[in-house]
Amino acid sequence: MLGISFEQLRFILHGAGWTLLLSLIGFAGGALLGLPLALLRSRGARLWRAATGALIQLVQGIPLPVLMFLCYFGISIAGYDLPSLAAAGLAMTLYSAAFLAEIWKACIQAVSKTQWEAAECLALRPLQCVRHVVLPQAARIAVAPTVGFLVQIVKNSSYAVVIGFFDLTYSARVINNSTFEPFAVFSIAAILYFAICYPLSALSYRLEKRLRRA
Repeated sequence: MLGISFEQLRFILHGAGWTLLLSLIGFAGGALLGLPLALLRSRGARLWRAATGALIQLVQGIPLPVLMFLCYFGISIAGYDLPSLAAAGLAMTLYSAAFLAEIWKACIQAVSKTQWEAAECLALRPLQCVRHVVLPQAARIAVAPTVGFLVQIVKNSSYAVVIGFFDLTYSARVINNSTFEPFAVFSIAAILYFAICYPLSALSYRLEKRLRRA
């Protein structure tokens, strides 16, 4: 394979495993943080909506590589040394939360107001209304765009290379520096990224088509 050994290929595959782990951390953390933000943005008091909106715009306005640097070096200035996985995971969590919050806010607002009114007529408390009436309907709308955004998380996880995190991009750079076969090495990396992202893109497309038919 143009001078690339099986061991070197295994090394790149090992990096792909870390890419999957970082993507999972970023998505899970972003979901846990993004859902409360989405609820505050859509149904919170005016002050909470303004505060969360400003926070989301701030995070969305910072390029992800810069956010990686801030999490890695900024926290170390405060006296806490984070390993690259923790810093990259924190940056991906903040990044994912900011965008998932906006996606899910739109999905919550897409639920008809009559559903809220019907829940109030049943004397449901606000949290019960959200949990039992609104979120199940919003979740159905949110599945396709959420899966689609997961593709962006996987691809953007490659920015973690700027803080020395070992992932698919980092491992490809290491092998390229030893083989001087950039086309072959990064073609393999591109194929692996495609193998991860294409099924997610296809799933998002199918879910979106199914939602339109429903």
